[in-house]
Amino acid sequence: MSQQLFHAIADPTRREIIDLLAGKSMSVNKVAENFDISRPAVSKHLKILNECGLVVINKAGRQRYCRADTRKLLEVIEWAQRYRKFWNERLDTLEAVLAEEDTK
Repeated sequence: MSQQLFHAIADPTRREIIDLLAGKSMSVNKVAENFDISRPAVSKHLKILNECGLVVINKAGRQRYCRADTRKLLEVIEWAQRYRKFWNERLDTLEAVLAEEDTK
């Protein structure tokens, strides 16, 4: 899994852009209308998302249309699941030890 992917989803604005584009395509200008930052700043966020494969940008005439491609997020979910299992097992063990201490 790429470090670039984690960098992309670490930013709250980029996560909002992914949410906004989930299931629909929008022009860059329409995306920018949803944020209180400059259009060039939104374009920079879109470029980062595009480079790691979370957003696909297609040109149609003079417009650029964006859509989210969340399949890459499956890599993050799979990575997090390994740690979730590890910590659940550790916490279950701790719970058992504490329960045993309470009965003494």
